[in-house]
Amino acid sequence: MDQGIAPPATGEDQRTPKQQSTGFGARLMRRKPVERLVAEGGQGEGGSLRRSLGMWQLTMISIGATLGTGIFVVLGQAVPQAGPAVIISFVLAGITALFSALSYAELAGSIPVSGSSYSYAYATLGELIAWVCGWCLILEYGVSVAAVAVGWGQYLNELLDGTIGVTIPAALANPPGVDGGIFNLPALLVVLLCMAFLLGGAKESARANTIMVGVKIVSLLLFCAVAYTGIRAGNYKPFMPLGLGGVSAAGATLFFSYIGFDAASTAGEEAKDPKRDLPKAIMLSLLIVTALYVLVAAIAVGAMPWGQFKDSEAALAGIMKDVTGQSFWAVLLAAGAVIAIASVVLTVLYGQTRILFAMSRDGLVPKTFAKVNPRNGVPRSNTVIVSLFCGILAAAIPLGQLADATSIGTLFAFALVNVAVMVLRRTRPGMRRTFRVPFGPLFPAIGLVMCVYMMGSLDVVTWEVFGGWMLVGLVIYFAYGMSRSKLATEGAELLEPVAVESADAGEPKAAAKVAVKAAAKGEAKAAEVKKAAEPKKTGEEPKKAAEPGKAAEPKKAAGSAKAGAKPAAKPRPARPGKNAKGRKKSKRRR
Repeated sequence: MDQGIAPPATGEDQRTPKQQSTGFGARLMRRKPVERLVAEGGQGEGGSLRRSLGMWQLTMISIGATLGTGIFVVLGQAVPQAGPAVIISFVLAGITALFSALSYAELAGSIPVSGSSYSYAYATLGELIAWVCGWCLILEYGVSVAAVAVGWGQYLNELLDGTIGVTIPAALANPPGVDGGIFNLPALLVVLLCMAFLLGGAKESARANTIMVGVKIVSLLLFCAVAYTGIRAGNYKPFMPLGLGGVSAAGATLFFSYIGFDAASTAGEEAKDPKRDLPKAIMLSLLIVTALYVLVAAIAVGAMPWGQFKDSEAALAGIMKDVTGQSFWAVLLAAGAVIAIASVVLTVLYGQTRILFAMSRDGLVPKTFAKVNPRNGVPRSNTVIVSLFCGILAAAIPLGQLADATSIGTLFAFALVNVAVMVLRRTRPGMRRTFRVPFGPLFPAIGLVMCVYMMGSLDVVTWEVFGGWMLVGLVIYFAYGMSRSKLATEGAELLEPVAVESADAGEPKAAAKVAVKAAAKGEAKAAEVKKAAEPKKTGEEPKKAAEPGKAAEPKKAAGSAKAGAKPAAKPRPARPGKNAKGRKKSKRRR
């Protein structure tokens, strides 16, 4: 049952919400009502986020965060794992993402907030699970930004070499430990560049992202047209050299490139009509991205033997050069890849800042992440801190380890979203939903199973890193977040029954207003009682609280309180065709 609706209390169970939440286990499982989440939408410390994004911009954010990562960067990591069957790996990852995308679409239309799966878990599974989910999202988004930025330097070198004949030294252009790399300077630079775009505002960032998405789609279609002429049938044999296990492992590695629709859901508090536009943007972007991924992968492995993809972050540019024998096409593709990867960094970095914004607003992380610049509605401190962290991470950690760590965080978060849909269907069946996952709980259950299966395909080292990350997150939660959570500091005022009941029956906007009023109701009552109990300066006795079950007596009229005052005269009834003062009603139309 949703914690926002208190069950009928009878007998020994007549306890207040505060009394019910004093136990340690109850504190871990406390849930934030959906109406409270929606009512707080956009509100930050010192300012508010601005609603300026339509369906087209949301779709471009989703495509921008998804398209490019798995093709331009991670293809060189996935092909050696699966061989030509990497085509199936993309399909497997896409189907897994589809089931989770359906769940995201339902929840994004019902709970359009910046917290994405963190907020969905908070409303359905409790605070501890929400924290774990949010901690996974920090891993997913932050490490994804770094993982994508790592490959940016490879394509930048291809572009510089083909245009001006100069390249960045390997020590500053490659990931640490790869081909003499020490510090990946281009990775840091692209993150800082995207930070500058985000500081300009959500609308401006979305406009820049739309242009970059158009460039990357044209680049990939150009690659398909040119590389198609170099396909050799023998390159597809053997099709599955490493078996089904290799296909699954490659699919798990590629899965992190499908987090685009998750990034779109973090724009819920900056969308003009999130309940209508978010589900459409999520599904449309996933279909476009999956189709392009499969098409490009099929042509790439047909144009170059799969054994030559190993440790190649700029595989597509190399294929273009080998097929045509000219550097012009490779340079053109490298230019498109530089823009495409920057688009991914921009949109995923945007999602990371909004996740921390929602967690900070709930009190689980420091308030500085929820501070909003009132001039342009941007969480400036949040953006700068996250960008510097991701940039340094990208410059100092190799790509392969980053991609696997991101995949396991993404899969875990998606699994929780599928569970959240099933829980919310059971606890809040009457809640208004603009999109519903077809076939009831079956599709969310399939999405959950597929996420768990792909998590099992990752290697032991990745699981060890994930376990260590979760351990650190739990320490931070019990040491900081648990006691500073707003559900802990504000108590039962956040869980008024009237707010939740009205949401299932009426308009969401009206329910959100009721939720805000209900949250302040307890504080207003406490202030009124305190004021009544204080003795007045004239020496009057303090007012006695009304006895239970008796209503307070209405105050007498001011005129009747005076001695000898005459009772107020009754108003004279108006005659037909005249008003109360006896004057004729005007027939002139005003």
